[in-house]
Amino acid sequence: MNKLFVVLALVLILSDHAPAQAPFYQDKTLRIVAGYGAGSVDDAWTRMIARYLGKYIPGNPNIIVQNMPGAGAMIAANYVYKVAKPDGLTLGGLRAGLYFDQLVGRKEVQFDWPKFTWLGTPTQVEQIIYIRANTPYKTIHDVRKASVPPKCGATGTASTGYYTGNLLEETLGAKFNTLTGYKDGPEVDLAVEREEIQCRGISLETLFGREPLIGWFKNGFVRVLVQTGKKRDPRLSDVPTIWELMNEHKTPETGKRLATIILAVGAFGRPYVSSPGLPRERAGLLQAAFKKTLTDPDFQAQAKERKLDIDPVGGEELAALAREVMAQPADVVAHMKRLLEK
Repeated sequence: MNKLFVVLALVLILSDHAPAQAPFYQDKTLRIVAGYGAGSVDDAWTRMIARYLGKYIPGNPNIIVQNMPGAGAMIAANYVYKVAKPDGLTLGGLRAGLYFDQLVGRKEVQFDWPKFTWLGTPTQVEQIIYIRANTPYKTIHDVRKASVPPKCGATGTASTGYYTGNLLEETLGAKFNTLTGYKDGPEVDLAVEREEIQCRGISLETLFGREPLIGWFKNGFVRVLVQTGKKRDPRLSDVPTIWELMNEHKTPETGKRLATIILAVGAFGRPYVSSPGLPRERAGLLQAAFKKTLTDPDFQAQAKERKLDIDPVGGEELAALAREVMAQPADVVAHMKRLLEK
């Protein structure tokens, strides 16, 4: 019996002096798979986040960015969802409009949008369509009346340039001929510069936050035809919103409902996710670290310097929105399918 007491005492002493379990992320490398090319506004956000996120994750992992552009971030989304292990060591920076592709049943989709582990978005996004100023399309009304539609470019069907143009045709009769397959946004801009195409749909943030767009708009090389916000941005006070135009042209209620669902993409902003099935505790660590990153004073100063507007939405809110946008009746899905397959 005395021997038993001695053994128990030794166990207790050793356990008291045993080192605490190291955090999961200690001495590990976390990777952010970015579904867009280097040099884009999305990439600027991702690289800023990568510099600060590890500071707020217990264990302070090293963080690297791996660009995986293609198909409007479809390749990256499929990778994070289906290939990456659900261990919290792989995150994804995606395009918000990817849920359109799942809604309409595109065969390339290998993910279930609501089942991603949602971390959040640093900003919410409104869209515009810009066009070269030397074209005959001076306003959106010129596009509506044109016998030959302007030729725009986009990376894929989930990109701003694709769905915004099709939505304008569906709700206002303003037709755009949108070519997809460009590797990334800068490649589309280069095609505009070379006059291979004439226009592109992008975010307001991109227009006012990245060259060559800043210079192009300032010197009149391009003009803006339409914006998607409920109110006109003060920097584009002479550019109509799609909502104003739908009222002016008496767009049917079905068209307005479709616009509401599609433009909800702005609330997803520039979303960051991890793989489905991530342990709840680890998901919570990443969501909390993401929120703290966005409030870091140095991070905010860098965002301001780069003209990036912080307007965040948390992971739990995005998860709820993901469930909501996917719960659409069959008639709305059919309408979206017609729009996206134009």
